[in-house]
This record gives sequence, structure tokens and C-alpha cells, in this order.
Amino acid sequence: MAIRVLIVDDSRFFQRRVTDILKSDSDIEVIGVAGNGAEAIELAQQLKPDVITMDIEMPVMDGITAVRHIMQVQPTPILMFSALTTEGAQATLAALEAGAIDYLPKRFDDISKDPGAAQKILCERVRHIAKEARTIRRAPALHAGIPARHSTEARAVSTKAKPFT
Repeated sequence: MAIRVLIVDDSRFFQRRVTDILKSDSDIEVIGVAGNGAEAIELAQQLKPDVITMDIEMPVMDGITAVRHIMQVQPTPILMFSALTTEGAQATLAALEAGAIDYLPKRFDDISKDPGAAQKILCERVRHIAKEARTIRRAPALHAGIPARHSTEARAVSTKAKPFT
């Protein structure tokens, strides 16, 4: 069964780029695209994706606010895209505190100078997040009492996330 992904970004160019990369992986299906956080909340409820990729800065509603709403209404693993600036790093930490699972730099050149490697990393990250989320859903008793959506440390433990260093 393919991993169902919702892409959220206000840039049509970035939407197409992420869609093309994810579609290149036979294990991943892009089921929808949203241009802002408000659309993301609506589509998350309608489409029930396995994973959401989300930009931080968008019109109408930013990604951090959208993450908070999605986690309250339709908890879904979210991979944030962030610019690697001081402000971007602070926003990324806020997104993780709001419930996002992981993040990648928005500029794929910052992931790897090799475009093929960057694409592979994105697909691997989506597969990893979806797999870990399925494991957690199947074994809720193992995670009882861990407020994973409210604690970065608990979330990292529950998803075996590997932070960037």
C-alpha cells in the first residue's frame, strides 16, 4: 500500500518539485496539494494522508498554526520544510514543538550537492516517518502516557528521529 502524502506550500514551483520527487518513488502517492495552512487543515481532514509535507511561511495561515490545528483535529505525521536562517531555525523548532515530526531544509542543495541524493533523502524521510507512525498506531499501549505531540524529546524517542547535527 502506497504512502499517501499531502504537500503544503504556497510556491507552485516547490509544490511541483516535491510532487515530482515523491512520485518518482513507487511507494509514495501524492494525494493532494494545498497552498496555505487553512487549505492544509481542510485537506488533511478530507484526504486523511499518511504524511504531510509543510512549508512554514505561507499566506492566509502559516505552517506552525496549521500544524497545531491538524494535531488537534486529525493527528498526522508532518515533515516541515524550512529555510536555514536564524529565523527559519527558530520557526522550525516552533513547528516541532507544535507537533511536526521532522524537518528538511527547503533548499535541496542544503541537503546534498547531488540532486539525486537529495531526492533520495526526501523519499527516505517520508517512508521512515510513515513507517514509524504506523508502528506507533499499532502499539498504542507502548506509548501510553507519553505526550508525544507536546514534547520534542518524547516525539524523538517515539519516532526514532535522527536530528540534524
